[in-house]
Amino acid sequence: MALKRENLQMVGKLAVVVAGMFAFGYALVPLYRAICEVTGINILSLTEGEVPGNGKTGGSAAALNTQVDLSRTITVEFDANARGIWEFHPAVRSVQVHPGQLTTVMYEFRNSQNRRMAAQAIPSYAPRQAAPHFHKLECFCFNQYTLEPGEKREWPVAFIIDPKLSRDVKTITLSYTFFEVGGQTPAAPDATSAKAPITVGAGA
Repeated sequence: MALKRENLQMVGKLAVVVAGMFAFGYALVPLYRAICEVTGINILSLTEGEVPGNGKTGGSAAALNTQVDLSRTITVEFDANARGIWEFHPAVRSVQVHPGQLTTVMYEFRNSQNRRMAAQAIPSYAPRQAAPHFHKLECFCFNQYTLEPGEKREWPVAFIIDPKLSRDVKTITLSYTFFEVGGQTPAAPDATSAKAPITVGAGA
């Protein structure tokens, strides 16, 4: 009898655990929807084909974002600074986006040295007040890279500008300084006084 009671108690505990797991699974759906409403974008529903990689603004991906502010347009300018013997520049000089719109641009890099190098980029923003509202979903500045002599790379920067950004801000400059890892790390550039990219010839 004691063994039977123990078995019944074990079955009861397992039933409670199973019920709890089902309840947790159902609770994830409204929780996920709440997160999407707060962020304004259903990131998990974006497919690779919907995130453009050609340096132009997002089309269908932006349509998925119900928080896009179509009443205003912000010009985002791109700048590149190379602290070494290599080529580094954006594929486009500027784009116009709506706040809340997912946008992807490309940066191009070439190690023109005759040796392997490890490098990383530091971003900066102008005006400074735009920095907390400039959200990068993907960026080469998140990682360090090792490049062989003459190796070329193209890296995407996918970003969204928060619609809460002040309406006084009409233009944002995103500037990157690419430096070799192992040397002295440079300070982030002041984008308000950033120089033109070293490599000329990127698309307008």
